[in-house]
Amino acid sequence: MGMLDGKVALITGGSRGQGRAHAVTCAREGADVIIVDIADQLSTVPYKMARQEDLDETTKQVEALDRRILALQGDVRDQGQLDAAVQQGIAEFGKIDILIANAGIWTTAPFWELTDEAWDEMIGVNLTGVWKSAKAVAPHMIERKTGSIVITSSTNGIEPGLNYAHYVAAKHGVIGLMKNIALELAPYGIRCNSINPGAIRTPMTDHQGAWDMFAGHPGGTEADLIEGGYHFTALAGTSFMDPQVIADTALYLNSDLAAKVTGVTIPVDAGHLILTGVNNTPVK
Repeated sequence: MGMLDGKVALITGGSRGQGRAHAVTCAREGADVIIVDIADQLSTVPYKMARQEDLDETTKQVEALDRRILALQGDVRDQGQLDAAVQQGIAEFGKIDILIANAGIWTTAPFWELTDEAWDEMIGVNLTGVWKSAKAVAPHMIERKTGSIVITSSTNGIEPGLNYAHYVAAKHGVIGLMKNIALELAPYGIRCNSINPGAIRTPMTDHQGAWDMFAGHPGGTEADLIEGGYHFTALAGTSFMDPQVIADTALYLNSDLAAKVTGVTIPVDAGHLILTGVNNTPVK
């Protein structure tokens, strides 16, 4: 018996990384799954984004668990595409019980060097896309007077991050949005919470640009990423974590174990936020 038996979960950015972990975990716990992913390259994102083959692989993994899946290509910045995905999901499975608003991107530059396009794509995907995803499922959940929404924020929803002000702004924003969604949907028996991932190893974080950032110079390596991860966490023996740790937290929030939990955000960061920290580059 699974923790989500008989449920239907909609996951944005569901084709790989954290999204795939959510999809497979929901399926393992008894839920049918709808995944929505742009499966295309955004112009300001320097790493390779998901493709159709990633959607196909997640589909294969969910079906291997004997659960049904509807895999759709869609852009979370487009309300019409999200509304259509919700309607397709309801037509296919009869309902949607869970939304995991996971789609996100990450790029870097000093705030004064960010282009309008980089800012707009970041806010569009990481903040506006969350609002539109919740907006797409809310009427259905309100009608049924039940539902759980889990939003992916970040430790950067609580603290700043050097050279990604647009990401920090979006991730702070989704925590405020989560609290308002929780407040406004509470009278209908619908819960909304968020998760603040720390260093999670996914295609968004494991690429040459990230290697260079942790190395502090061009030509960084995978080893630089892993070494940097150890410095980012407090728990012994922990560097970049597997996406499963986020999927496990979302499973808790979407299950009956959290039936009375709403309006909270949970850091899953191996103790990053308790680090006192030092200024490694003081200006004298």
